[in-house]
Amino acid sequence: MNLSTLAGNDRIKEQLSQQERGRGLSHAYIIAGPAGSGRHTLARLLAAAMLCAGEGEKPCGRCNPCQKIEKGIHPDLSVVCGPEEGKPVTVDQVRALRADAYIRPNEGDRKVYLLEGADQMNPSAQNAMLKLLEEGPPYACFLLLAANAGGILQTVRSRCEELTLTTRTGLEEAYDEEGRELVKKLAGALERADELTLFEALMDLGNKRGRGELSILLGALETELGARAVQGGDRKRLMKAAELVKQLRSAAQLNVNAGQLAGWLCAGMYENP
Repeated sequence: MNLSTLAGNDRIKEQLSQQERGRGLSHAYIIAGPAGSGRHTLARLLAAAMLCAGEGEKPCGRCNPCQKIEKGIHPDLSVVCGPEEGKPVTVDQVRALRADAYIRPNEGDRKVYLLEGADQMNPSAQNAMLKLLEEGPPYACFLLLAANAGGILQTVRSRCEELTLTTRTGLEEAYDEEGRELVKKLAGALERADELTLFEALMDLGNKRGRGELSILLGALETELGARAVQGGDRKRLMKAAELVKQLRSAAQLNVNAGQLAGWLCAGMYENP
């Protein structure tokens, strides 16, 4: 996929490119991340890729559908915002979206719906969205934008693929030179299948860092692994490692120690080669 206009987030770019080359893009994504992380950029790129009529890498940016999306006039792309500024999307809006979804596309093979502030929707609206995700027509695709995916009901999250974006500047400012070297050491150990170095580096990481900084460093590691995959490393291995690190980031928010984190990652990478 052509995702060059999205800054950073190499792991997500590689993940989506692999999907597009293989089974194809999903019918539902949660695109989460802080302000400035590129949520809207990625949503537009995904919509364009789904509706692109060009040859080769998608979105091509040159065909009529891509041009219409760029101008905001494609009839098969709908942006759903709250009824007024600062207000979340309502259950009535989701019901109206559901009715519209069953009307076949105007020009392309798919209809794409971009929902703003999905994490701010109340449970009734989210449950109405859940029904649409479960029972909607096969040509309908949904992009749920959220500052925090944790604000979305687990039942809804389980029907979507989550794409959590980070801001490169935020990561660069969050840890020191020692942290950067440690991230490179960890990424190298994962890429080379060096289990002992990996375990020692993870213990060092957990013993010297607080829980908040640990989560940031794991995010940096996820980004580093994605970058190495894009640059021609062992993509299968690096993407597996990145997915495991993503899971560790969630665990790092809980009261777990460095030994547990190291054990989980080593087990995931080495017990089932």
